[in-house]
Amino acid sequence: MLNLWDPHAGIIWTTALLTAFLLGMVHGITPDEHTWPITFSYAIGSYSTKKGLIAGLTFSSAFTLQRAIASELAYLVLDKWFTLGSTVDYVVYLIVGVAMIWAGRYILQGKHWHLSFRHSHKMGPNTKVQVNAPKGWMPLVHGFIAGWGFGAFAIIIYTVLAPAMPSAWWGWVPGALFGLGTTVMQALAGALFGWISQRLGLPPEATQRVALVTAGRTLAWGGIAFVTGGLIGIALPKLAAFSISTGIHVHNLDKLGIAFVLVVFSVMGVGLTTLVQQTRYWANQAKSQHSVQN
Repeated sequence: MLNLWDPHAGIIWTTALLTAFLLGMVHGITPDEHTWPITFSYAIGSYSTKKGLIAGLTFSSAFTLQRAIASELAYLVLDKWFTLGSTVDYVVYLIVGVAMIWAGRYILQGKHWHLSFRHSHKMGPNTKVQVNAPKGWMPLVHGFIAGWGFGAFAIIIYTVLAPAMPSAWWGWVPGALFGLGTTVMQALAGALFGWISQRLGLPPEATQRVALVTAGRTLAWGGIAFVTGGLIGIALPKLAAFSISTGIHVHNLDKLGIAFVLVVFSVMGVGLTTLVQQTRYWANQAKSQHSVQN
């Protein structure tokens, strides 16, 4: 019988494979700090359903590769290293955070680059701030780095599912299937975010700018949050480990802790707030121009 909450050692290898794929789907759809902020940023920044789908697929493909490699390493009795858990996770937070800040800096490039939410008029058509579309390889880099994060899903793969494989030739498969399950959901999420940015009801130039400003701020501010979370986790692990139990037997939803805070802050606090703010600003600009012309 499938057990997605707490699969135990000794599980049949065929069941382990199915469990890995389904866990990947759960991982892709639940609020996860290693996937949502990055998928949201690049998908919104694509301002297209198709490109958003591609962004989700690109990120998840690199994530899948990493999980396959880590799964094989776990099978080769290196799982004790992987169970270092939270310490490694906090280091990954730091690395991912730096990469996010760099990507945000690239998108929001200009002489007076800043992270302020105020003075949104500076994002108008005459501003000196230049916005750049992210490069296609950026989600690949983020996906591979983020994949090294540790949580309940990773621990299950490395200590239960990978060791259940019949030989070293199969050791990578649980990680790959987990990644594919995540890919399915992240691709759909990417398409949804891209669709949202495409349906803002603004002129093409304004839609592009809103999407890129939203992506850049989400990455930049989210990166700062990740670096802060990583530093707190390394310096004050007990504080970082604090969480509130929800009683929901679904990983990523069972406890509300630092990971959940990072998701909420990056995607909802920064991303959606910026999206609404910038959309309203450009809508008002369009109305003003229309009134002047009439």
